[in-house]
Amino acid sequence: MKIAIIAITHGGASLARQLGEGLLEAEVFLPIRFQEEDRCHYFPEPLAELLPKLFVKTEQLVCIMATGIVVRLLAGHLRGKDLDSGVVVMDEKGAFAISLLSGHLGGANRMATELAEIIGGQAVITTATDVNNLPSWDQVARDAGMGVQPISHLRTLNRLLLEGETIALVDRKRRIADKFVGVPGVELYDSFDEAIHSDAPGRVFVTHRYLPHMENRTGMLAIRPKDLVLGIGCNRGTSADEIEEVVKTCLPQAFLAFASVGLVATIDAKSDEEGLNEFAQRHRLRVVHFSAEQLNQVEVPSPPSEHALDAVGAKGVCEPAAILGAEGGQLLIRKQKSGNVTLAVAERPD
Repeated sequence: MKIAIIAITHGGASLARQLGEGLLEAEVFLPIRFQEEDRCHYFPEPLAELLPKLFVKTEQLVCIMATGIVVRLLAGHLRGKDLDSGVVVMDEKGAFAISLLSGHLGGANRMATELAEIIGGQAVITTATDVNNLPSWDQVARDAGMGVQPISHLRTLNRLLLEGETIALVDRKRRIADKFVGVPGVELYDSFDEAIHSDAPGRVFVTHRYLPHMENRTGMLAIRPKDLVLGIGCNRGTSADEIEEVVKTCLPQAFLAFASVGLVATIDAKSDEEGLNEFAQRHRLRVVHFSAEQLNQVEVPSPPSEHALDAVGAKGVCEPAAILGAEGGQLLIRKQKSGNVTLAVAERPD
């Protein structure tokens, strides 16, 4: 579920229904006493039980009720700004849409603005970069469909933006560089080496490259494009933990960041493979499946596998699946076999 709208008063229910009609991906939740013949969901359980469930299940949560209620009910369920849903609180008259939680990475700031436009109210946004009309690193990354790592360093890098301090930005493919043109202190560098050896107190790298010990350098931030495709083959019954161990071992050895993985590709015979599906769900990764015929048409560097031919009718799984998933992109890791898992990694072109 992408957006959940929940209200607890009669006036709030009317506003929730109105907003639900204006937001295509929203589902509306109301107390059962307001039940009508419509598409809303009506709940009999206490709000204290339902609200935390919606907070975990949705990408964004709109609460039409007092801010204090939301704070008290969700406080014990916060996990981190990279994991928490964006939360917006509104009054039942629609006068204000308050971005309460996960304004940038969770999208609450944008949601508050959109809701205010729909209802004719006022968005209330308190993040310092927005107040000062500056593009924050996490908001720009989210808008571009990228991740941020380490999350804990955002405070430092956004502070440097606010104070106009020098930040060395390396963005070879100019994925976000144009957003920072003219922003005081942000200087574009051509290479990692130049940026590392500069005197800039802040450094931002837009890359899928694994950067060792980055967590110890608070002035360093990586913005992660989701351009890596995992091609995975495995024996029947392989656990999610074993798959994860292989992936997280092989990637850094090739100086690739797990945070840049955006897709898992495999053969259609593995569509019901529980361990593989659990691994993908655990990390919110989409899985694409290809037929043996499709895989057999792809030229790969590794020789045909007799085992794969006997088991699933394909000459190979991980390498051709990675290439097809990356839409013909370059193979960065050739077939690696470890235990019950075979892994290859390809880069999806921009």
